[in-house]
Amino acid sequence: MTRTTDVVVIGSGVAGASVALGLAATRRVILLSAGDGSTPWAQGGISAAYGEDDPLDHWHDTEIAGAGFCDPRNLRALVEEGPQRLAELIAHGARFDRDAAGALLRTLEGGHSRPRIVHAGGDATGAEVHRALHGALQRSGVQMMTGRTVGLLQSDSGSVVGVLVETGTEIQQIDARAVVLATGGIGNAYLASTNPATVRGDGIALALRAGASLVDMEFVQFHPTALHTGETSGQLPLVTEAVRGAGAVLRDADGRRIMAGRHPRADLAPRDIVARAIEATMRRDGTDHVWLDATGVAADVLRKRFPTVLASCARIGVDLLSGQIPVAPAEHFLCGGVRTDRNGATDVPGLYAVGEVAATGVHGANRLASNSLLEGLVFGRRVAAALTLDLPAKDLGRTREVLLGDDREPERIRTILSKYAGIRRDGAGLNAAAEELDTMGTGPLATVARAVVVAATARQDSRGCHWRSDHPHTDERWGEHIVVHLDREGRPTTRQLLPTTT
Repeated sequence: MTRTTDVVVIGSGVAGASVALGLAATRRVILLSAGDGSTPWAQGGISAAYGEDDPLDHWHDTEIAGAGFCDPRNLRALVEEGPQRLAELIAHGARFDRDAAGALLRTLEGGHSRPRIVHAGGDATGAEVHRALHGALQRSGVQMMTGRTVGLLQSDSGSVVGVLVETGTEIQQIDARAVVLATGGIGNAYLASTNPATVRGDGIALALRAGASLVDMEFVQFHPTALHTGETSGQLPLVTEAVRGAGAVLRDADGRRIMAGRHPRADLAPRDIVARAIEATMRRDGTDHVWLDATGVAADVLRKRFPTVLASCARIGVDLLSGQIPVAPAEHFLCGGVRTDRNGATDVPGLYAVGEVAATGVHGANRLASNSLLEGLVFGRRVAAALTLDLPAKDLGRTREVLLGDDREPERIRTILSKYAGIRRDGAGLNAAAEELDTMGTGPLATVARAVVVAATARQDSRGCHWRSDHPHTDERWGEHIVVHLDREGRPTTRQLLPTTT
């Protein structure tokens, strides 16, 4: 069965939904979903220079967290257009927490110089954003389909002209003038992640095989405080940074504060710094977790602001109100991805990318807390505006199928990537990872794992969430972006490109 449309959007999280809504009035759109993705799991909120806040301050905080590696043009779009996108989300029916006078409540998270994080349901912001956007989609008339995208269709001129979707027991073909990847990050390529199992790098693997470039794949962010459940793999519950913003502090097994003296903002330092400090503490003490001490936070605040965290703790027999929460870092967010311009266009005609799958450069070497939902809203609308003004012409040439391959030993791939390309890396380990991954097939997990490893091997300095024990300092000679593409044998390889790529 073959369908025809103007635009196919792959992924129904905040980024994909924003693209589809922005196109609904002018283009025929099919929105494909293989699951809800990461959006419903987001706890903290949306950061935006809303009200009296200054976009320049938001810019400054993002740039510091990103270790000076953010793209200035796209970062300007993020902080200046963010408030308008948030207002539109509210117009779609999103219900954010407010004070008695009706003003939006705003909280503080790591890396922020002032409270600017708006939230919903205390710590259930992503679920509320997902509800509001999908309610708007139902009212818009956008056609939605459930299924996993297993391939792209590419013309003999190189343009992407459609997709292949697995729906139950059949494969459906959808011809389109543009395809938008909104497939999320690579969480399931690691053993432990805060992302659901559907987030496994499919879109990145497909883009790479279609000829697109990847950038900044070495910058994989680990959230400092996933709930330590005793499980060593799979999706782990998140303990939002807002708990630390409310006054909780990190302690080691002997009760000593982990972040004291390590950074001027202590427990609210950027995520890469906190995650490395926790990893070093665990390695020093031979433990598999540390403690988040919330005894300094009032019980009524914990109940009202963090019902999701409270419920997650209760499921493993931990009482949040006791103030002692076992936590450890887990893979959380990919700061790089498919290389795009300001409007989501990749270097393959007809192929666009948005959200975590895309490398817009706004996160630099380490994402600032609560900028992810904002990125999906801002750049989702930008992609929609670009495709409204200039939809690619229909390509009538012959087509070939660009397919996802099969992974051999998926759990082994996750083990390799977690062992050698986690918070702490070195050249010997990365070389060992590359050798082992060579035998792991050509599926999406193996492809993205190789891309992370080759990029991390190429970057021989430490910055943001890429830290190499054999090159522990930032070296300005490495002030370039690492670009990954496929070589003639179909293997990810790298080259360097100056920071003006986006």
